Amino acid sequence: MSTKHSIALQIHPDDDLIVALVDIGAGQQVSLGGKNYPIIEPIRAKHKFAGRDFSRGELLTQYGITVGEALCDIPAGTAIKVENVRHSAQSYQANSIEYQWQAPDVSALQQRSFQGFRRSDGQVGTANYWLVVPLVFCQNRNIEMMRSALQDALGYSSEAHYIDYARNLVRAYQPDAAPVPAVSQGTARKVFPNVDGVKFITHSAGCGGTRDDALALCKLLAGYIHHPNVAGATILSLGCQNAQISLLQQELSKLDPQQNTPVLWFEQQQYGQERPMLEDAIDQTLQGLAVANLCQREAVPLSHLRIGVECGGSDGFSGLSANPLIGRVADKTVALGGSAILGEFPELCGVEQNILDRCKNNALRSKFTDLMQGYQRHALAVGASFDMNPSPGNIRDGLITDAMKSAGAALKGGSAPVSDVLDYTQVLTQNGLNLLCTPGNDVESTTALAATGANLILFSTGLGTPTGNPIVPVLKISSNSTIAVRMPDIIDFDAGPIISGEDGLDTLADQLMELCIETASGDSICKAQQLGQDDFIPWKRGVSL
Repeated sequence: MSTKHSIALQIHPDDDLIVALVDIGAGQQVSLGGKNYPIIEPIRAKHKFAGRDFSRGELLTQYGITVGEALCDIPAGTAIKVENVRHSAQSYQANSIEYQWQAPDVSALQQRSFQGFRRSDGQVGTANYWLVVPLVFCQNRNIEMMRSALQDALGYSSEAHYIDYARNLVRAYQPDAAPVPAVSQGTARKVFPNVDGVKFITHSAGCGGTRDDALALCKLLAGYIHHPNVAGATILSLGCQNAQISLLQQELSKLDPQQNTPVLWFEQQQYGQERPMLEDAIDQTLQGLAVANLCQREAVPLSHLRIGVECGGSDGFSGLSANPLIGRVADKTVALGGSAILGEFPELCGVEQNILDRCKNNALRSKFTDLMQGYQRHALAVGASFDMNPSPGNIRDGLITDAMKSAGAALKGGSAPVSDVLDYTQVLTQNGLNLLCTPGNDVESTTALAATGANLILFSTGLGTPTGNPIVPVLKISSNSTIAVRMPDIIDFDAGPIISGEDGLDTLADQLMELCIETASGDSICKAQQLGQDDFIPWKRGVSL
């Protein structure tokens, strides 16, 4: 695929939809691959136009697959939009085939390493955090009290700028007030330099839902506590909620039977009063941090990288630049003996056959099919369906149908064979490409990727989204240079040169791989971490796409 000096692009030889790389005016003629396409109405950049005349009911093709159905006759050169196209995806079946993968050349990376944290059970982290987590939403206030007490005192606050800003504004309403000394603006020395931070997670779950919801929450939290980026955890419980301490302990014992990760337990109804519980929790957490601080980074092979891939705020360029770029890095990681994790099952709608053909055995094909069909049934039961997945922002920027969005989104998983298929909250055990059943919702999906064991997340965005994660670095890759320039505080890497033709996929994949190594080593701090973007939302299954 080359975009150099082009104003439009045919992604696959079989495509009858053409992507506009720049705004194209009515009356212009686009020359592409020896063909001329007269444009009969304005086509905005990122949007598609019909490469031939379509009759009502005919199927439209992009990326070589079906991505929609014509709702009316569509003349060649007409813009593709919700008024003339609806979602349609090709059927799929689990064929037993032997998939042939051309692994990328990673010889230059074979002897490379990153500076990671080795855990006693053999896991390797890209960071060293302590978690403070509630088992139920009624402990959120206590979590916030601990956060207020500890974050700044330990030198981890990312809010000093806003504290200073608000104080200075308040002074305008107190003309006789003495000058307020500035907050330390994040320059306070870390008390525990080998601990990257204390992460205080809050949520709205733990009680009031179904017993399955409580179990799913405990499985999710167990994945976080057992995560290689976590040195230990402090758990606050009320006592009477569905998500009992014993339930979380049961799920933890499955992942960590030797109890390698220290966990501190505090139940408010047993204490009787809040203050003594929080004082004990703060005291014992500090003691745990002192032990966590003894762990230091050391050189480890790149085979210990576990890269989760995600997209959010996607646009019509995401499937041309950022997603295939992430896919190249995912393939490099798998070729090095590491792992890549691809989720967002609603955004695999339409590419199921390609996924099935890449599964290593029939058991994986059956599990993937069952999960996809089960998800569809859950969605239909609440009056939703996969074709409702594209957001207004997606549609406005050229992703008209779910299959159109999926065809580009799936590229961030690369082309490696599928080594395993995991249900929501299952933890990664196989190297290679893993499929993880998550929703398309950005935060719910990144929350799940971390719980499954990703120690680095690559997140593509075309419209700009600040999503991060409490315990895993999230690198944001822009699909276009415009958003990288407009929102530099959230974008870590610009894939826009692929669209402009200034650089190719291979060159940028090498550069992004280097950034991954630097981030995994703690030498580069991603923008989401700098902003303190610690997003955490458990998935209520069947409700969210």
